[in-house]
Amino acid sequence: MPRVFGDAAAGEAEGKRMAGPGLLRLAPVALGTLIVPLDSAVNVAFPAMVAAFGLAVPEIQWVVICYVLTYGSLMLAVGRLGDIFGHARVFRFGLAWSAVSYLLLTVVPDYGALLASRVLQGVGAALVLGCGPALATALFPEAMRARALAVYAATVAAGATIGPLAGGVLVEAFGWQAVYWFRAPFALAALLLSAHLPAAPRNGPREPFDAPGAVLLIATVATILLAVNRAPSAVALLLAVAAVASAAGFVWRSRHAPRPIIDLSLFRRPGFAALNLSNAVVTFAGFAVMLLVPFYLARIAGLEAGVLGLVLATSPAGGMLGSWLGGKAVMRFGSRAVLVAGAVLNAAGLLCIAPWCIGTAMPWLVAALAVQGMGLGLFTLAYTDQVTATMRREDRGVAGSLTMLTRTFGVVGAASLLTLMLGATEATLLAQGRPPAEAFLTAFGRAFLLAGALPLLALPLLLRRRG
Repeated sequence: MPRVFGDAAAGEAEGKRMAGPGLLRLAPVALGTLIVPLDSAVNVAFPAMVAAFGLAVPEIQWVVICYVLTYGSLMLAVGRLGDIFGHARVFRFGLAWSAVSYLLLTVVPDYGALLASRVLQGVGAALVLGCGPALATALFPEAMRARALAVYAATVAAGATIGPLAGGVLVEAFGWQAVYWFRAPFALAALLLSAHLPAAPRNGPREPFDAPGAVLLIATVATILLAVNRAPSAVALLLAVAAVASAAGFVWRSRHAPRPIIDLSLFRRPGFAALNLSNAVVTFAGFAVMLLVPFYLARIAGLEAGVLGLVLATSPAGGMLGSWLGGKAVMRFGSRAVLVAGAVLNAAGLLCIAPWCIGTAMPWLVAALAVQGMGLGLFTLAYTDQVTATMRREDRGVAGSLTMLTRTFGVVGAASLLTLMLGATEATLLAQGRPPAEAFLTAFGRAFLLAGALPLLALPLLLRRRG
């Protein structure tokens, strides 16, 4: 695997040029990308949505699954479309699509319509995220790639930080629908600014788009994610069979297509497959915070939505700091060291969450969330840059999409399996006559013990020798 960065000193010198006016070039990309991580506001609205639609807590996972499943299955195909037709063009279309979907989500009459609109929102997210990292790196020289990705990653983390804060205020003032409509103006403003994004230069004839391969890839990702979600039911087995069949078809097609969606030979490079698997594992663990902590803060800590959002925002705020520091740390210490440090910090924060109970001091809550978020930010930055460095520049859309896809596997796995584990454990303890608070805290603690162990189990993958 090639070195993540070229000459560190040259990169440092070039990186200084990003201060001031240089960063303004990233404004349309940053503002447009912001609408996707702002979806963290939805997590704060989970308790209100459960009450509004009369749902059981495990059912809320479908608000996450429908959205993430859609953009996850489309991501690589969208990245390839961006590489062929221009990242700016696809990015702008995604912004317009997203604005419409946000407005639809504010007027849904029932839970089924809500899920259908979340699918539409997922399409817009795929169009935006599939081209965002490629646009960020294209706006600057290659020596500045790490800094550009650091700014981009910090923007994503900033959105995830602002989301819970804004969500808490909006839910209290306007109801759960506000966590959707408040993003439409951001999408439209970014759409206006993106008109000035430069078109990518084309060298030679336009490469073909492998439509059959895209369909097979979408089917593969969708059935894998659904199989994980439905485990351990019989439906999950049927979905797994369908996933294997579509994956086999995609591999065959990729070997015979003149220009496949993604070059599968990349995964034969030493450490590359392990690197991507580790990202899915670490993301699985980290998403436990946004998925389960809101219920602790509402049920056990008794926080109102506004304060709940403020506390929950500590994790993505730590991620924003970790992303920013990661750009410098990778250049100084190397990507492997930053990946390991990020995984360890993420695990430490999660394991500190596991013993939370009634009366846990607020500083302890905030500190654990901040450490976990910083670790995840460091890890994500180093991982994204390493994948980007491995793939050719003409495939930057696919590279950025691959990083989002592996993250999606982690998010869906967490949303499916951790909610299943929490619900099953809590139900068992309630059936044994345990008080509701005790049952929830026991299930909550076990879920975070599992989540905290996973990044540590990923360390051997990160430490594998790379060529």
